[in-house]
Amino acid sequence: MRRSCRFRARHGFARQRPPAGGRPGFTLPELLVVVGIVGVLAALLAPAWARGREAGRRARCISQLRQLSIALDLYTGDWAGFFVPAYGYEERGGIRYLRAWDFTTVEGDALEVLPGTLWEGRTVPEVQQCPEYHGPANWAADPYTGYNYNTSYLGHGQFESVPQPSRVTSVRNPSATVAFGDGQYGGGANKFMRAPWPNPGDASFRGRWAGTQGFRHGGRTLAVFVDGHVQALSRRYVENADGSSRVAPGTGFLSPNNSLYDLD
Repeated sequence: MRRSCRFRARHGFARQRPPAGGRPGFTLPELLVVVGIVGVLAALLAPAWARGREAGRRARCISQLRQLSIALDLYTGDWAGFFVPAYGYEERGGIRYLRAWDFTTVEGDALEVLPGTLWEGRTVPEVQQCPEYHGPANWAADPYTGYNYNTSYLGHGQFESVPQPSRVTSVRNPSATVAFGDGQYGGGANKFMRAPWPNPGDASFRGRWAGTQGFRHGGRTLAVFVDGHVQALSRRYVENADGSSRVAPGTGFLSPNNSLYDLD
């Protein structure tokens, strides 16, 4: 009898005692099977989780572009129908003010960044950070970035061929004229959206590849139009008056001509 017990123990046939709770625990093979099943389920669900996160960031970007559009409507209401100027420079008391539609940089003893012209002193600045953009700002002092403004036709600016901004009444088709979008070029974000081909507003401008859009939402770029609707655009165009070779990968223009930028 003792020889039989020793034989069974030597060859792995000895009965295992249950743990103190009275129920046998998982064996190693059973644990490995469970871990394998969990791994397979995680692999199957990971793409869905990633798509869910991407959809959430896209929804947030759409919401923020709409807020920019609302702010633009309020601005035009306060300023006789004129769109907000894209940029301007001013010096007072030896201090230089770099005014842009989104932020104003005050170059005093200590650099200070204030809400830009669009906001008339009132904003939550985080609204200007695209959740899908993680690169450097166009202007080094900007705390948030990722969006640009139609400078070629709507905003113009102090050193443009046409310095004064356009008026709302000059836009013939508000649903086909873009106002703000996902700004991006090879050097980072850009806040001044440019049309690909020359026009009266920025006829003297060179470097249109620096005013492109970032197609960073699953291969699409988001833009809000003058009428307030947001659209995801997937067609990316690189031809422009200043050379397509400098258009960065993943960036481009919204139309092959100026049709989505102009006032028509």
